[in-house]
Amino acid sequence: MNGPNQMDQYLLGDCVARMRELPEASVDLVFADPPYNLQLGAGLKRPGGGSVAGVDADWDRFDSHAAYDDFTRAWLSAARRVLRPDGTLWVIGSFHNIYQVGYQLQALGFWLLGDVHWAKTNPMPNFRGKRFQNATETMIWAQPNKGRPYTFNYHALKSLNDDRQMRNWWELPIVQGTDRLKDGEGNKLHPTQKPEALLYRVLLASSNPGDTVLDPFFGTGTTGAVAHRLGRRFVGIERDPGYLTAARKRIEAIAPGELPDSLVQVRPPRADRRIAMATLVEEGWIAPGQEVRSRCGRFVAQVRADGKLVSAGSAGSIHALGAQLQGRESCNGWDFWRVERDGSWAPLDTLRAMRASAAESTMTEEMSRHETPD
Repeated sequence: MNGPNQMDQYLLGDCVARMRELPEASVDLVFADPPYNLQLGAGLKRPGGGSVAGVDADWDRFDSHAAYDDFTRAWLSAARRVLRPDGTLWVIGSFHNIYQVGYQLQALGFWLLGDVHWAKTNPMPNFRGKRFQNATETMIWAQPNKGRPYTFNYHALKSLNDDRQMRNWWELPIVQGTDRLKDGEGNKLHPTQKPEALLYRVLLASSNPGDTVLDPFFGTGTTGAVAHRLGRRFVGIERDPGYLTAARKRIEAIAPGELPDSLVQVRPPRADRRIAMATLVEEGWIAPGQEVRSRCGRFVAQVRADGKLVSAGSAGSIHALGAQLQGRESCNGWDFWRVERDGSWAPLDTLRAMRASAAESTMTEEMSRHETPD
């Protein structure tokens, strides 16, 4: 079953079996969000007695840790076969499973390049008050063999982090509101839907336009949606036909290059944190490829996916490119460049103000919604 781009594939079935059907060394990047093996003995309850919607689907149930190890070795081995020698693999998990996955990665000969911690800016409270609030998930980044070259778009990630090296601590919100896919009764369609901003960083870091990204646990298609927007091809494998149908519908509704509201509020508002141009791109306030003009209208540039601008064959930050085009030593790009908003051209700084206002409003709403356990 092919997608809007005929190179995209939606594959229904067991991920190990379907990966064995793919050509060897045929994908550039693997992103995997496997079952967490939560092994919950009973449903979670709120202090007032209400139920918490957790992960209790059959696909997350294993008879034992040994059975989960066997499952992990099988899908990792299949993924390694289809991964190009210069490709990399990302796998995300919670404390329930990520250490088992990491052990199996090393046992199979993968070389660990690092880990990234997703710090949720709006995590679910610990209602019982008996443990720390679980506010992080871990992603392991690995390559099939040590010493091979691999894709890492260092400068794009640095630009995304206000021209500072990107750290392995990413503050992003969980999916909620209109970004959460719902079923016909208004319930969340998938219990562990990941934010598109998370996949945006992974794909921007470890792939290039035209690359093929494989997600063996496709779910509702977050990886495919972001790949489609960033000009990557994807192969999505999912054993639940309902999830795969929802993923296809979601992705076919996306025009390449669009950035939805799911990228909003990827960082919590902090008085001591400057907002980078790349942050506005990442969060969807301005789209890759969008045109900006200088204050006088003499210069025109396009926004790149990493937040830099491109004009007349040159590329740079909003400040550096503005200065270069004018033949000056410096330039305040926030005031120099204009973006079209509602039929008029406003300074880029207007977007920063709008983003700060929206972030403050969202954070206030989240604080009022979450209960604090005794």
